[in-house]
Amino acid sequence: MNLKEAAAREAALKTLLDTVKDAYEDARKETRTALEAAAETTGVRQVAVALPDGPDIATVSLSSGEAAAKIVDEDAFTAWVLANYGSEIERKFITTVRAAFTDRLLKQMTAAGAAEYADPETGVIHEVPGVQIAPARARTHSVRFKKDGREQVMQAWREGRLTAAVLPELIAGGAE
Repeated sequence: MNLKEAAAREAALKTLLDTVKDAYEDARKETRTALEAAAETTGVRQVAVALPDGPDIATVSLSSGEAAAKIVDEDAFTAWVLANYGSEIERKFITTVRAAFTDRLLKQMTAAGAAEYADPETGVIHEVPGVQIAPARARTHSVRFKKDGREQVMQAWREGRLTAAVLPELIAGGAE
């Protein structure tokens, strides 16, 4: 293959790749929205996926998000650490809490599921200002293919069975 042919092939594949990527992202958002609605209304959190007029090829499942402690008010958090654990303050031109102490506190608060810190030496439970438990990872979903699911998708594509409902942007004369 000469340079001109290689460049033409790359340009064509790049166009197809971008089109497929955009269609995939749209489909992923639509699926997540539908899964979240189903989970809320009926408790359904997964669905079997089949090809048009074909066998099941995969399962799509909704995953739960995660919550973690995070600092939302740096000044309030720093003032609390200064008042209760002054040795964990690093004095520079600005006052900051030592990173290792912050990490340890946030991990303990995440594990506890509350913006509270139990001092291991005194047993005092502190409500820690400036920290809250908040979503750390957005809810998402996954596609798990059956053993030969991917091969079945490719075969359906080669046979022209992935209809305009599945891949409208890729079918000649399909949706624009």
